[in-house]
Amino acid sequence: MTIHPEIAKILSTLPAPDGSPLDPEAMRAGEAAQVPPAEQREPLHAVVDVTAVTPTGEIPVRIYTPTGAETHGLLVYFHGGAFFLGSLDTHDHVARALAKETGHKVISVGYRLAPEAAFPAGLDDCYAVVRWAAAQGENLGWDGANLAIAGDSSGGNFVAAVAAKAHDDGFSRITHQVLFYPSLDLDFDADRYASLRENAEGYGLETEGLAPFNAFYLDGGADPADPLVSPIKRQDLAGLPPALVITAEHDPLRDEGELYGLRLAEAGVDATVSRYKGSNHGFVQNFSWIPEFYRVFEETGEFLNAKAGLDGGTAQ
Repeated sequence: MTIHPEIAKILSTLPAPDGSPLDPEAMRAGEAAQVPPAEQREPLHAVVDVTAVTPTGEIPVRIYTPTGAETHGLLVYFHGGAFFLGSLDTHDHVARALAKETGHKVISVGYRLAPEAAFPAGLDDCYAVVRWAAAQGENLGWDGANLAIAGDSSGGNFVAAVAAKAHDDGFSRITHQVLFYPSLDLDFDADRYASLRENAEGYGLETEGLAPFNAFYLDGGADPADPLVSPIKRQDLAGLPPALVITAEHDPLRDEGELYGLRLAEAGVDATVSRYKGSNHGFVQNFSWIPEFYRVFEETGEFLNAKAGLDGGTAQ
């Protein structure tokens, strides 16, 4: 299927990459300028900013409560941005939609970014907030059932890495993992996956841009051979939480996400892979206003709220 026409319109207005060095501060300012004012955002029962006090440090989080119910499931969300972009504000609309469509209380994590904070600072922050959420369950109004984690792009990388760290630490409270077009292999050899060549140019995220965009993270000590940096390199995936892996048809990272879902299933993990046709990398953040792509939030809700799903591995 060709790229969705509404996405194609936006892509046609983007300037071609000119090879100039990336400027994190300027790019963050550009993102911040696109954040809509509060009165234009999806209304929820409550949205509050708090500080999670953890062994890693004090971490800003934003908590989205969808309804006035006394208790909810918890969903800890890690925003994307190639490890150096993104914030609580740039992904506020994603967290709101997740809360609305899943019925879960969403805890969005303002983790430390590269290059100012070297690996594993951001990953440690994400893991620490998951542990904090479990420990603060009563104060957060947790119903004691689901404690899910979700993230897009580099946030999806953190989801996989946090799930692995929790498993290895014997922390078994994570019930689900949701990965939106995750970046799971930071070895960017274009011959590793067919999608790196098939979707190399013209769809927003370009294969040649992967190395420079991720350089801020890698130059800070993140080794692509480390399974906590490239989670697809983890040998044993058995025992990880049930997974929903969302991929985009026209995304250089498509095939690594789908391979990860397949490997999870082969390891006995209940894993569903769902490819969104006509979409590109970043569609959850950038194009969820298109009805067929907003469906991703509804699918996430169905996954989190399904009672079954722990009795075998399937990839579809």
